[in-house]
Amino acid sequence: MEEIKQKLTEASPKGQIPCAMAFKIARECNSSIAEVGALCNELKIKIISCQLGCF
Repeated sequence: MEEIKQKLTEASPKGQIPCAMAFKIARECNSSIAEVGALCNELKIKIISCQLGCF
């Protein structure tokens, strides 16, 4: 989980991360997108450019 948090923090210097990057991080860390989304919420990182129009 710490690895995911580190990757999210590095990928979002302005507190925002594109949806596609969140999916990529989930794949790289063998994690679910739901877990990555929850960590984004915890870290106050906003998901932008959502592929599904959810965010």
